[in-house]
This record gives sequence, structure tokens and C-alpha cells, in this order.
Amino acid sequence: MTAATLHGRAEALASTLPPLLVEAERVAAVVAQGVHGRRRVGVGESFWQFRRYEPGDPVQRIDWRQTAKRDQPFLRQLEWEAAQTVYLWRATDGGFRWRSTKSTPTKADRAGLLLLALASLLNSAGERVALLDGDSPPGLGRADLSRLAMDLQRTEAGDDSPAAALPPNRAVQAHAAMVLFSDWLAPLPAIEAALASFQSKVEHGHLVQILDPAEVDLPYAGRIRFSGFHNESALTLARVDTIRQAYQERIAAQQEGLRALARAAGWQLHIHRTDQAPERALLSVFQALAGAGAV
Repeated sequence: MTAATLHGRAEALASTLPPLLVEAERVAAVVAQGVHGRRRVGVGESFWQFRRYEPGDPVQRIDWRQTAKRDQPFLRQLEWEAAQTVYLWRATDGGFRWRSTKSTPTKADRAGLLLLALASLLNSAGERVALLDGDSPPGLGRADLSRLAMDLQRTEAGDDSPAAALPPNRAVQAHAAMVLFSDWLAPLPAIEAALASFQSKVEHGHLVQILDPAEVDLPYAGRIRFSGFHNESALTLARVDTIRQAYQERIAAQQEGLRALARAAGWQLHIHRTDQAPERALLSVFQALAGAGAV
């Protein structure tokens, strides 16, 4: 194969990757430089269990004695190798696809970037990842990361129904970890009900609230007309600045309610604004997963 042919094939392959994955891996690389690797027990120490070989597992970790006994491949796991599957999800509702200015990304775009960057970090750490609302099983490796990016790209059209603002009730593996990205502005009882279905199986859960800066600061003045989402009616205010304090108190109350829900479930809440660097939020979530033993 000539160099020109090889270069052409490489460019063709690169062009099939979603641009978001390329940017996500750049963000992940920045964060990875500042994260210390997890402490791992050395080979031959702290035996954990045998488990069946799955596609994508390193062949060199097959225990041939157990494989011979059971007539199918089995891996010998050490304690640090008993990694949990991490399920990832982002909201796709119309409100989540909103942004106040062209200089900031939509909340959904930022969530997609953080989700893929986190998946890249987890993949590098040897963890299995899956989209909660995807069709592919939890996987490990570059091919699975690309497949996850493609699946995420297919959800970009979004869904204007209120249900798209909350995670779907899907079956997950026991002892899993979960990171859910949304603006979490839905009514607290609805959020509590959506999370309840996961609490018995998810050991480490994280809510990532992503907000546009205008949703936090309400920087407008004078007469403003607000368009609604989810078939909501438009709202016109003659002097929007007169409600700023009450509005900010509502946002603060929503966040305190989210913290209470997270604490009750043994989860954590992370808050991120789209005018902040994505590396900051990614580092917060990844370190939280590592501290909880999920990475």
C-alpha cells in the first residue's frame, strides 16, 4: 500500500468520526494531564473473582485453567479490575437545546461534549460505558467509543416533550455508576420519580445540571417576551428586572431541592454554566467517580 493510499484511507476514517468526539477527546486529554491514575493492586494480589470473557476483554487476562474446567473463556479479576459499568445520558428536550447568545453553546451541545469527554476518560481507565438510552451494550475500546458518539449524534434532533427532560426508565446492570446531564428544571417530584427506578442498582450516581448564564443571572431589563417550550404559552413582562431577585431565589431553591434529592439517594450534584470551561466540570465529575471507587 502506498503512502498516498494510506493517507487517503486515514482521512476517510477520520471524516466518519463526529466532530464532537474529536473535540471531546481534546477536552479529555487536557483533564487527563491533571488527574492522577487510580491506585491499582499489582498482579497476583487481592484476587477478586472469575468472570466470563466478553468481547473486548484483553486476551492475556484469560485464566486458562478455569477456561479448561468450564469449556468457555474466563478471566481472573483482581480487586481493582472489578470495574463498574458507567451509564451516561443527556436530556434532549427543546429547553435543553436553548442558548441565550451565539457566543455560548446550547446546553445540549455542552452536555454532549462533557458526556463524550467523560466516556473517553473512562475508556482510557479501562471502564465500560454505555448510553442509558442507547441500543448498544456497555463496551470498552475505541470502536465502542466511536459507536457511542454516533448514537449520541442520532439523538441531536431532540424531543420537545417534557419526558425528554428526564432519564428514561431503562434496565441497568447491578452495581453500576451513572452520570446524567440535564438542566434539571423539571418539577422536583418528577425528577425524584425518575431517579427512583435506578437507586436499587446504581451505586454511584451523579446529576450534572447545565445552565445557560442567562438562566442563572436573568440579565435582561425592560419589556421582554419569553417563548415557551413543551407547548407552553409565551410570557411577556413589562419590566423583567423587577422579578430578578424572586427568579434567582427560585433557581436557588431548585438547586437546593436537587441537592436534597441527590443526598437522599446517595448521589452527587454538579452545577455547570455554559460560559465556563468544560474542563472544569469534567474534572469535577471524573474525580468524584474516582473518589467513590467507580474509576
